[in-house]
Amino acid sequence: MLLLLSNDDGIEAPGLDSLARALAALGRVIVVAPTGERSAQSHALTMHEPLRVYDRGPDRYACSGQPADCVYLGVHQLCPVRPDLVVAGINRGSNLGDDIHYSGTVGAAEEAALMGIPALSVSLHAERSQAPDHHWDSAATLALRVLRALLADPLPPRVHLNLNVPDRPLHQIPGIHAASLGRRDYAPLVAENRDPRGREYYWVGGEPLGLDQTEGTDGFWFDQGWATLTPLHPDLTHRESMGRIGAWALGPEGHR
Repeated sequence: MLLLLSNDDGIEAPGLDSLARALAALGRVIVVAPTGERSAQSHALTMHEPLRVYDRGPDRYACSGQPADCVYLGVHQLCPVRPDLVVAGINRGSNLGDDIHYSGTVGAAEEAALMGIPALSVSLHAERSQAPDHHWDSAATLALRVLRALLADPLPPRVHLNLNVPDRPLHQIPGIHAASLGRRDYAPLVAENRDPRGREYYWVGGEPLGLDQTEGTDGFWFDQGWATLTPLHPDLTHRESMGRIGAWALGPEGHR
């Protein structure tokens, strides 16, 4: 079995190595990760400049692009055959609720899903203000558990999984709970300042305001100490509104 591993924290991220070691139990692991941190890059692809790839040892490559670039290059260029699984992580910080729309980790898994390859994104709720000694192995162990279940019971094409793990020892995590996406709101922030040459610049992104605690959501279960697993799909069509907008008079001069 061939597995492609990427992330959005960069080739030197500790979570990447923990996950690579765990995935080796399933087969050959090829790592293609960004040269540095690419957090909050979502599903961006590099279309207007060349991509550079650097050999970092056996089955290990650093890419100048975004996480989705890494998966695209890995599948179509760097892997000797089409991967059986694509895994992204372990992200430093959770990807719960609305985070999935911004996350480069989730974007990497979604890129694989668009190609019809089973994929999993993995995140550990590791706060940047904490000591660097996080429980990466807890997330890696649970990710391996999920992948074994996925191989035994494959999901429909283009569905990918998002796993979030509390930053604590494995024995302190009750288990993995299936969960729907909740909401995660952030304080609006635009910090304005001036550079040494007197030109204005802006810094965006406020602190999280909290997680949706609606029962059954990822925020609900995560707040109770569980790891959460959410199936995602790239089709964002709101089908309940199709009939309604179809009835709108949108033709020229009101003609349908």
